[in-house]
Amino acid sequence: MASCAVCGNDYDKAFEVTVAGKREWFDCFECAIHMFAPRCAECGLTVIGHGVEDTGVIYCCAHCAREHGTGRARDRV
Repeated sequence: MASCAVCGNDYDKAFEVTVAGKREWFDCFECAIHMFAPRCAECGLTVIGHGVEDTGVIYCCAHCAREHGTGRARDRV
């Protein structure tokens, strides 16, 4: 068994995730997302989907990107 890197739970079905060379064990996807998913630079929401990126900064949506000062982001074309 491996202990979850986020909650510490020992679980016989734990799995390993490697991101940018950092390897951790988790007991569920929720904990893996909590550790590795980026946060929106405007509202702090965990970005689980594609999100919006501008000049290396990640946002959850085009609205937050515009609120943060980028005028190029659009939700739909």
